[in-house]
Amino acid sequence: MTAPEIDYSAVFAVLPSPCLMLGTDLVIAAANPALCEVTGRSRGELVGQYLFDVFPDNPADPEADGMETLKASLHRVLSSGQTDHMALQRYDIPVAGNPEVFKERWWTAINVPVLGPDGKVAWILHRSEDMTDVVRARRTAQLPSVSPGREAAMEAELYARARQLQRLNEELRQAHARERRIAVALQETMLHTPDLGRHPDVAVRYLPATGSLNVCGDWYDAVDLPAGRFAVAVGDVVGHGLMAATVMGRLRSALSAATRTVHGPAQALEVLGLYARSVEGALAATAVQVLVDCHSHLLIYSSAGHPPPVLLHPNGTCELLDQATDPPLGGRPEHVPRPQATTTYTPGDTLILYTDGLIERRGEDIYTGLTRLTDTLATCTGFGAEHLADALLAGLDLTSGASDDIAMVVVRLDAMTRPP
Repeated sequence: MTAPEIDYSAVFAVLPSPCLMLGTDLVIAAANPALCEVTGRSRGELVGQYLFDVFPDNPADPEADGMETLKASLHRVLSSGQTDHMALQRYDIPVAGNPEVFKERWWTAINVPVLGPDGKVAWILHRSEDMTDVVRARRTAQLPSVSPGREAAMEAELYARARQLQRLNEELRQAHARERRIAVALQETMLHTPDLGRHPDVAVRYLPATGSLNVCGDWYDAVDLPAGRFAVAVGDVVGHGLMAATVMGRLRSALSAATRTVHGPAQALEVLGLYARSVEGALAATAVQVLVDCHSHLLIYSSAGHPPPVLLHPNGTCELLDQATDPPLGGRPEHVPRPQATTTYTPGDTLILYTDGLIERRGEDIYTGLTRLTDTLATCTGFGAEHLADALLAGLDLTSGASDDIAMVVVRLDAMTRPP
């Protein structure tokens, strides 16, 4: 039996809490009956109006800051895409029919982002609770052990503490925003790949784990080589944060240097594995590299404990490059040459390298994730590299990130694919 489609407009209308739906310009798009009742306004008086034109601060109260506090909360939602809770706040509202007169009102509120198809904030749901009666009841309550003067002082102290906590929360948000900006700049510097600029047929993506500071241990790289060849690689350092990013930066630089001096991916990963033994936190790291020979249409690859790259053919079939798999970089106590395999490609094929965040889900084995990946890729034939990268993330429902970090390289292997 098919469940009936939910009428969200009807749900919004019957919500018992006062609610507004705001556009990103803070213009009121909808108001439910509960809000109209508590404010004494009709929908016609509210919809289409800028929020703070309808509900300005009380000009008779020199300490009024309700509008400023609410505006700051709404802008935090717009910039972060996260729900923002507001502490108890006095915010007087104009008397219906007499906008020059304001009546005392106390509120708590929560502002919730509503995301559009692109993952960006499209609307804000503002839900409030009128706490005026509660505040007034506390004022008039007869507490035998507390004098009226002492009760007023306690109320003032409580309000001051709430305001102080709100200011501290704002300072923490600002500090977090600064730390995030620094982290983003650090990650962009670490992942800078000059050779990519000469490859319009190569697309890269980097998505930090949801809730992280935008720094992680996943990485990608591309290196141009002589004789019509270039190499692409991805790797994964265990963990998140600045420590993992630091290890990532060292391993990525080492592999890039090794790729330019040795013959083939297996030897490059051998060098990287030896180096990883001297880097704290690198022993469980994984990496895979594919060398693309544009003249002979060969793919030469080697993997150190990493999920297999995928070769997508124009007919939608997928070939896993899993014939040269070895343990992670520090997985062997003694040095052993790493395996290497070769396969051919046909112009029109697409090569995809990725880290495990793209395919792994809690409670699933890796084969389930690989099947989901290849099934999704089968719907992306004929796409260019950039288009395929976006379509793949969307098809796997990962546009906004995942519980683990993701790095990905997509190479469109057309007849014109040539290194400079």
